[in-house]
Amino acid sequence: MLRLRGISKRYGERQVLDDVSFDVAPGRLTGFVGGNGAGKTTTMRIVLGLLADDGGEVALDGAPITPAVRRGFGYMPEERGLYPKMKVLEHIVYLARLHGFDKGEATRRATELLERLGLGERLGDNIESLSLGNQQRAQIAASLVHDPSVLILDEPFSGLDPLAVETVVGVLQQRAADGAAVLFSSHQLDVVERLCDDLVIIAGGTIRAAGPRDVLRAQHSSNRYELVSDGDAGWLRAEPGVQVVEFEGGYALFDVDTDETAQRVLRRAVDLGAVASFAPQHPSLSQIFKEVIQ
Repeated sequence: MLRLRGISKRYGERQVLDDVSFDVAPGRLTGFVGGNGAGKTTTMRIVLGLLADDGGEVALDGAPITPAVRRGFGYMPEERGLYPKMKVLEHIVYLARLHGFDKGEATRRATELLERLGLGERLGDNIESLSLGNQQRAQIAASLVHDPSVLILDEPFSGLDPLAVETVVGVLQQRAADGAAVLFSSHQLDVVERLCDDLVIIAGGTIRAAGPRDVLRAQHSSNRYELVSDGDAGWLRAEPGVQVVEFEGGYALFDVDTDETAQRVLRRAVDLGAVASFAPQHPSLSQIFKEVIQ
């Protein structure tokens, strides 16, 4: 378990992180979201020891993180940092060898990972000849080739087309399934919502929400329901305790004042005709994000 407690950081008079606390659990994908300047990259760099904090603690499995432990982490910065003149396979093999693998094992690991990321036909190409999306894939390979137990990725989906996103998502899900603790930031909230097990929302240097994705969705749910039936749903507008948001024919989206009202509506809908579906509507990550940063 990677644990941050009370992390603070100040640049002059500007407080950029204030009491930042959250966990990144092994075997789970933790999405880290916030607007530009919210503090995501600063937090990640403190975890990696690239920046010093002004207070707080970062621990792994209950122990302070030493430089030796951090060398086993995987990190992909938002800015690209690969050597442009090196060949793709050569570069990833080089990085694997820096982590102590012999040439044969480093080559096997690098080749397998690059092929999994869709770069199998580009192994002999120079980094600088790749498209920006393929450079992003190579940089992800660089962060993964040594099988890190903690993986920190800053905007890993930036510049990737939808098919490449799916490829990278599959690789990250497998790493988490193998037991890695994965923290990733992204502005693509739809990808975060689909991919993450846990979610951390930061704004203005403070954590506004953190926890399992489904728990947060439930916590921020309103009493909003969706009804699909074979009749005309217009009758809902006259129901006490019901505020219709949208309806057309047998479809209706509406808010209720209590759970009892929802059950009453369901009973009447069944009395009036066949009900195809009746279900509470949970907010999207985008809706939760807007709510908690206000």
